[in-house]
Amino acid sequence: MKLLRTNVRVNPRDSLGQGLDAVITLVLFFVIGFFADRWLGTTPWLMIILTLAAAVGLFYKLRSTYYARMDQHDADRAARTASGTGASPT
Repeated sequence: MKLLRTNVRVNPRDSLGQGLDAVITLVLFFVIGFFADRWLGTTPWLMIILTLAAAVGLFYKLRSTYYARMDQHDADRAARTASGTGASPT
């Protein structure tokens, strides 16, 4: 009996993939900033700047991905409505 699936793949377009991408990116930039600060003696400025830059970049990426998916959703819905196959929710 198999309790766990062995072929689980993370899709970068789903919520889990986006969450993992965000966490890995933030941690990576935090660690790079931490070690750069220790090396240059600028504690904690590079760590803060790199973490904030990563957060802003991730926000922009997630926002643009969201808008692209919503535009695609609207286009699909308009195509279904124009062809007469779209079912309206009641």
